[in-house]
Amino acid sequence: MRTFLVRGIVAAAAFVFSAAAHAQAPQLTDWANLHRYAAENTALPAPAPNEHRVVFMGNSITEAWAKSFATQFPGKPYIGRGISGQTTPQMLIRFRQDVVALKPAVVVILGGTNDIAGNTGPSTLEMIEDNLASMTDIAKANGIRVVLASVLPVFDYPWKKGLEPAPKIVALNAWIKAYATRVGATYVDFHTAMKDDRDGMRTDLANDGVHPTPAGYAIMGPLVEKAISDALNR
Repeated sequence: MRTFLVRGIVAAAAFVFSAAAHAQAPQLTDWANLHRYAAENTALPAPAPNEHRVVFMGNSITEAWAKSFATQFPGKPYIGRGISGQTTPQMLIRFRQDVVALKPAVVVILGGTNDIAGNTGPSTLEMIEDNLASMTDIAKANGIRVVLASVLPVFDYPWKKGLEPAPKIVALNAWIKAYATRVGATYVDFHTAMKDDRDGMRTDLANDGVHPTPAGYAIMGPLVEKAISDALNR
């Protein structure tokens, strides 16, 4: 009986120790999705002499856009580093890996709509502004010229309805424009060219009110080309 009791106590203690160790072990997650472009970044050669490489940093809007870079911007060294669903804190975490390490002349930063949608939790406009400013600071410290893009118009998010994002986006864009002027970045205004009378996306430019169709990207293309040119000529 005593032997059985001792064995039971030892087994119970081992279980408790194992459970405690498991609870203290770090969760192995990749919240910012750093692995998404890790292999592509490693395989990418350094920019050629006089090459004006441009990295587009963003979310699903940028990720989808990059698929048509070769046809919309033929011969241009434009690189897409968008990840669907991402918010600006996630973009900030991977900014050095997915932008700075690629040694671009210009970065185009398009983010903030998923923050307003609450994809990674509640977010104030000030939090979004801080993340955009931090990415800008990092870029400028590494000699990269910055194009800050307006958030595209949205009247309602189909995956999280009722947040009334339109006025929040307008307010955020006003800050982005003023901030770009203040720090010597270039502002590109997609919002004005794509909005309807409710400050949402025009129905002919997005099927879901958020993500541009080819017609939407056709409007964005010349606007970003001009912004990139302006940034290079600063």
